[in-house]
Amino acid sequence: MPYSRRWSLQNIGVPGLILIVIIALNVFDPSKLPEIGRAFGSTLRGFTNSTKDLISLDEKEEKT
Repeated sequence: MPYSRRWSLQNIGVPGLILIVIIALNVFDPSKLPEIGRAFGSTLRGFTNSTKDLISLDEKEEKT
């Protein structure tokens, strides 16, 4: 079986990021990108807070 590398986000590199930004600018209106970024950031922040709450709840249950 030949060696195959799995694609992951860690292997994108700078040229890949530049390409993604160019595609995003073409697909979305440049004036909408900050709004999309804020929405993504708030979604990620909410997910992080929910994860922290679940972990702390699990730790409290283990102590009792």
